[in-house]
Amino acid sequence: MAKIVIWACIDLPADKRDDALKQAKPLIDGALSQDGCLHYSWAGDPEKMGRVHVYEEWASEEALASHFANKHYAGMVAHLGEVGIVNAESRKFRVDAEGPVYNAQGEATEAFD
Repeated sequence: MAKIVIWACIDLPADKRDDALKQAKPLIDGALSQDGCLHYSWAGDPEKMGRVHVYEEWASEEALASHFANKHYAGMVAHLGEVGIVNAESRKFRVDAEGPVYNAQGEATEAFD
């Protein structure tokens, strides 16, 4: 069973981003409580005031499907619609290999040993 990683970059009106993230906290907490949710992070970009970076990690495609059918996902879609999305890009990745960035000697390595 492969993990699923989601990356998204969402642009909101700059003057609404911080409040939008604060108001989304119950929805984020709800997603984090779902079975199969390994990571679920929404963070404002310190360089671009309206931008939000999203990182999600799900244990399986089934866990992600359950999330998409859940009230927290629907609530986030509605919330962002009310705030006003200026632009958005998102991608999902099925993970076929995983390993540490640093090897036993403390060196960064591209290898998946």
